Amino acid sequence: MKIGIDKIGFATSDLYLDMVDLANARQEDPNKYLIGIGQAKMAVIRPTQDVVTMAATAAKRIISEEDKKNISYVIFATESGIDNSKSAAVYLADLLGILPNVRTLEVKQACYGATAALQLAKGYIALNPESKVLVIGADNARYGIKTPGEPTQGGGAIAMLVSSNPKILELENPTAAYAENIMDFWRPLGHSKALVDGKYSSGIYLDFLRNVWDEQFKKTGFKLQDYGALLFHLPYTKMGLKGLRQILQDASVDDSTRLTREFEYARQFNREVGNLYTGSLYLSFLSLIVNSDSIRSGQRIGLFSYGSGAQAEFFTGILQPNYQEGLAGVDYQSILNKRQAVSVSEYEKFFESHIFDIENIELDYQEDNSDFLLMGVQDYKRKYLGR
Repeated sequence: MKIGIDKIGFATSDLYLDMVDLANARQEDPNKYLIGIGQAKMAVIRPTQDVVTMAATAAKRIISEEDKKNISYVIFATESGIDNSKSAAVYLADLLGILPNVRTLEVKQACYGATAALQLAKGYIALNPESKVLVIGADNARYGIKTPGEPTQGGGAIAMLVSSNPKILELENPTAAYAENIMDFWRPLGHSKALVDGKYSSGIYLDFLRNVWDEQFKKTGFKLQDYGALLFHLPYTKMGLKGLRQILQDASVDDSTRLTREFEYARQFNREVGNLYTGSLYLSFLSLIVNSDSIRSGQRIGLFSYGSGAQAEFFTGILQPNYQEGLAGVDYQSILNKRQAVSVSEYEKFFESHIFDIENIELDYQEDNSDFLLMGVQDYKRKYLGR
């Protein structure tokens, strides 16, 4: 039985900051951001948006009323949780109108969380082939104004419907995983912004990639020529390029040309949005299947997932015939093109306006035309609106 990604959807803010404007405001050479980290724009999240609202928008774009009847599990991966006890998944299921006889769960392991959720979903479908699982990877990447990590911020949500006989990608066995207890990135309780040792984390990323790449070769024997594309977790797109170059050190000209070409397609959307944390790898996958004119059904896709702290996994999937049907006809490039640019001062105002440990607040949401909104907080209870 084939199990994998049946549909995939994406949502982010309607606002963005041009990285040239940020570089000029921080008195940096714009090429440090455009080339040095490979980012062109950064999503700016309104205070009326959070991981739940963005996840709801992403999911609404792909799931039908018939899908809702068959979804029996909602797994929400995030490191931007809104409650220390209650899962974001139960808020989401309510906003989407998914039937009450459903399991709702939140998972966390930095940027690896959505991959853990995907593997959980795969195992569940193996035992319940008539069911469908809604997997979410949603985050608001925050490091702080004028911090070293500032240009690698961003945010958004990826929604994936996992099922038997998937339209988009059949997940293969086996996979290669590796973990160590490492302090390269963390967010202590009570902190709304992440702490990171950036240079150390980049080195660990590449070390873990080497480990799982070698392990998957031992398990499968797959060589570079067996892959149509190699995808990476992209905290910023230059990081994935470093990973690809590490793998391609001894590659043939044909393999290097093919895999580098597909990587460029796969990082287009990430360059325009920034860091999604849990959703970054899967936004790259979406970017590949939307933008590439050379990727073909039947080809094997390799995916490297990394979450600081640290956990990595390399896994593979086979692109299915008519895989673009799983995009549900959504034009993501058009959505990105319609976003509104904000100034650096406006971005800073939005950044400082996000709510965390607040008992009561009413938010002005009149300028937010999204389908789902955070209206405010009453007695520490978040209030959402679905249009």
